[in-house]
Amino acid sequence: MTTQEPGWDLYRAFLAVLEEGSLSGGARSLGLTQPTVGRQIEALEQALGVKLFTRSQTGLATTDIALTLRPFAENLRATANALRRASTAAGASGTVRITASDVVGAEVLPPILTALREAHPSIKIELVLSNRAQDLLNRDADIAVRMVQPSQAALIARRIGAIPLGLFAHRRYLDRCGVPATYGELKNHALIGFDQETNYIRVMQRRGLALQREMFSLHTDNQLAQLAAIRAGYGIGMCQTPLARHNPELFPVLEEAVKSELETWIVMHEDLRSSERCRIVFDALVSGVSSYIADGG
Repeated sequence: MTTQEPGWDLYRAFLAVLEEGSLSGGARSLGLTQPTVGRQIEALEQALGVKLFTRSQTGLATTDIALTLRPFAENLRATANALRRASTAAGASGTVRITASDVVGAEVLPPILTALREAHPSIKIELVLSNRAQDLLNRDADIAVRMVQPSQAALIARRIGAIPLGLFAHRRYLDRCGVPATYGELKNHALIGFDQETNYIRVMQRRGLALQREMFSLHTDNQLAQLAAIRAGYGIGMCQTPLARHNPELFPVLEEAVKSELETWIVMHEDLRSSERCRIVFDALVSGVSSYIADGG
């Protein structure tokens, strides 16, 4: 007798429980009842002949085989989402999934997407804000705004330019604490900066970013939190120059001594070249981000 292959709904329930840590949490995220999700997990376990979760005093415990299966289930989800987006396409209509960093997604893209919406109301946007590079080859997203040049040959990449970065502070902070005249005087100020020194940070330091972790009074890897702290007058921090120029209360600090830049690319999988809606969104991002960078020149 032929065993029926488990459907996507079962794997979707599996991922939801994995990510939420409980049957009830998984059910809420899917908009289903807990008994329904429980039956789907049991059906998947029976179909695969493995145990995915065990009950413990603290709730559900994930088995080793479940952890092994997780990346494959995530790939299934990405493929299912890509199929759904493709199935809605009809010329310049349908859904396009964009990924960008927190700051770019929250601060730079909204006016660009607003103009896109006004020109093409039939195109729907899914916006993923993450500082982790989403995998375009596996179709986690259709288009990405990236700060590093992609190396995969199967991607279409357009270099937009470099976003200038500099030190900025709110007028309230500078009125209260003064303006440092030299790099050495920064030690007397409240600096806002990163928490974890990642490979990206080390690359930026080699390119001229002269700030080290021990100098900071406020550590956070969330760029939106850094920007919010600068705007609140907490202290001095790195900010994209075009963003600062849109806020008249932010002023540059040590403009010539401390500066860097972010290479910026718009990237799309080459298989989407024939998709009219993706080409429209790609071109809108190229035009909009180019104009944003020009504001910082």
